Amino acid sequence: MTNDAPLRSRFQEVLTSVVRAYIETGEPVGSRFIAKLRKDALSAASVRNVMADLAEEGYLEQPHTSAGRVPTEKAFRFYVRSLTAGRVAAHEAERLRQEFSGLHTVEERVERSSQILMELTRNVGIAAAIPELAQELDQIELVPLADRRVLMILATRDHMVRNRVVALDEPVTPDLLASIRNYVNRNFSGWQLGAARRELLRRILEERALYDAVMRQLQLLYQKGLLDPDTSPEVHMEGASNLLGLDLHLTREKMRELLRTLEEKKRLMELLDRYLEQPAGELEVHVGLQVAHPAMKDLALIGMTVRMASGLPAKVAVLGPMRMHYERAMGAVLQTCRALESARF
Repeated sequence: MTNDAPLRSRFQEVLTSVVRAYIETGEPVGSRFIAKLRKDALSAASVRNVMADLAEEGYLEQPHTSAGRVPTEKAFRFYVRSLTAGRVAAHEAERLRQEFSGLHTVEERVERSSQILMELTRNVGIAAAIPELAQELDQIELVPLADRRVLMILATRDHMVRNRVVALDEPVTPDLLASIRNYVNRNFSGWQLGAARRELLRRILEERALYDAVMRQLQLLYQKGLLDPDTSPEVHMEGASNLLGLDLHLTREKMRELLRTLEEKKRLMELLDRYLEQPAGELEVHVGLQVAHPAMKDLALIGMTVRMASGLPAKVAVLGPMRMHYERAMGAVLQTCRALESARF
């Protein structure tokens, strides 16, 4: 064999058996164990020779001289290329669709997606919805709070809901807030947010004197970001604690650094954007994520970009150890994405 030559059939079979055994046990795999698994008459000595060749080619390594072999990153990459997503039972797929149909906002569906992926795989589930600049206003709500604060709720027609609490310099009555809400909803429902905000500013500037109390308070809320088209993604992650029980060869400080990284939405989106680059609907598997972060060297990411029923693009992924049940994780991602695509609001 050479590094560029495809593995011969026997080498492929032995390597696949080693990887599967290592995924199941987490222990170095010996030639005698592999020989017992095979239905042909290939002896333990012959298997040992194949495994030695695979080690020379960088597919296997031996942690100790007396131990068996463990797959390398190169071996896992070879292995996942031969896989197809595991099937999720029909009743489970239907349950996912029904569950998503009962959730009425994008935020709820994204959060539940991350929880489902964690539950199905026992790894880290990540899901993110990515707002687009062309979002259209459905309606706003303005709720008075204590200390001259106002809760601004903005709902768009793709079923995203954004909340923002702003502090005003003067008190505002509930009736006045209701008048502002009615004015905005009556005049701008169905408008793209950017265009609505520009038109709202034009109308405010035209009202030079601003004697009208509604327009005066409307200007203050505009300055606080009313109808601001927030394009920050909605990101949820579940199951980071599942990484604590893994042997990732990390110091305590490196593990803390990894967990802190996963808590940052910006870093999570960078991870998804870096590895999930294919068009919507194409399942991707990436083994060894050290390019994104050195502490992710022994991790793998399985994910897909999808367009949700609301029209928004989303990224859905499972993050777990290189030694994971890939078919199960691939099936979980695929079924979650299909449920997101098909479940209507």
